[in-house]
Amino acid sequence: MLSERRLEVLRAIVQDYVGTEEPVGSKALTERHKLGVSPATVRNDMAVLEDEGFIAQPHTSAGRIPTDKGYRLFVDRLAGVKPLSTPERRAIHSFLDSAVDLDDVVARTVRLLAQLTRQVAVVQYPSLTRSTVRHVELLSLAPARLMLVLITDTGRVEQRVVDLPSPFGETPLADLRARLNSRVVGRRFADVPQLVQDLPESFEDVEDRGTVSTVLATLLETLVEQREERLMIGGTANLTRFGHDFPLTIRPVLEALEEQVVLLKLLGEAQESGMTVRIGHENAHEGLTSTSVVSVGYGSGGEAVAKLGVVGPTRMDYPGTMGAVRAVARYVGQILAES
Repeated sequence: MLSERRLEVLRAIVQDYVGTEEPVGSKALTERHKLGVSPATVRNDMAVLEDEGFIAQPHTSAGRIPTDKGYRLFVDRLAGVKPLSTPERRAIHSFLDSAVDLDDVVARTVRLLAQLTRQVAVVQYPSLTRSTVRHVELLSLAPARLMLVLITDTGRVEQRVVDLPSPFGETPLADLRARLNSRVVGRRFADVPQLVQDLPESFEDVEDRGTVSTVLATLLETLVEQREERLMIGGTANLTRFGHDFPLTIRPVLEALEEQVVLLKLLGEAQESGMTVRIGHENAHEGLTSTSVVSVGYGSGGEAVAKLGVVGPTRMDYPGTMGAVRAVARYVGQILAES
């Protein structure tokens, strides 16, 4: 374990390197920070930090830069994330409050995160498997065809056209709509199959039972989460500001960001509503070993229904980025709860 003083030296190195983009020397550290010790002591502390693998000397520079291990310790020992300024909080409120539907919420969240952090923002659409049913609407399109509309508590809307085995009138359709909603509204998706399994038998007419079974089959298919989750990404152009932070080229990073499966795996590592920070080589994908990923779950209540986060170079303002990601996630959760 590092002593508190050496940890303070590491913090100062991280802060200076993130701010200046230049390797940090002992003389600069003692001039910029009140470490309370001589430059010789700081040099000795830096030598220990280098031996322990927390900092490294790039090329022949006299200064040192943090390693992935150094950033990891810095993040793990953070006293707290950086709170957003009042103007930043107002910007989040005003920008997200005017969203008109779920697609708009996700699109605005991506733009906002990219602007606040100046990194690449990634937002996952709310997962069906963790949602509850807000309403099921059945609309007649033709005597033997109807539209099934499933609305979730997160504002997600799924629509399906159902071809029926026989004509179905407005009166039995209204009856089915009422019975169906009385059983499933407010219930978790995972519970729905059991809640509706005996619904066809509750109809006296045999033909109606066949129609109800057809509608329920479509409903249950809709509840099954498609393996291809939906994501939205924004701010990729921000990476061009950090060209020198990536070895050789940013191309591997851009190629990795184009792979939705890779991004889903990154976001999927965030546990529930908790914050997850993956630094450098902690990211399994080869193209992202020079990046850090800050992600968090969002949703109404204490349970996350999806993830959002940012991807940027390891030389990142971690307290500020973590603060922005957390604040945006909380506000998106509030919007979903109130929508």
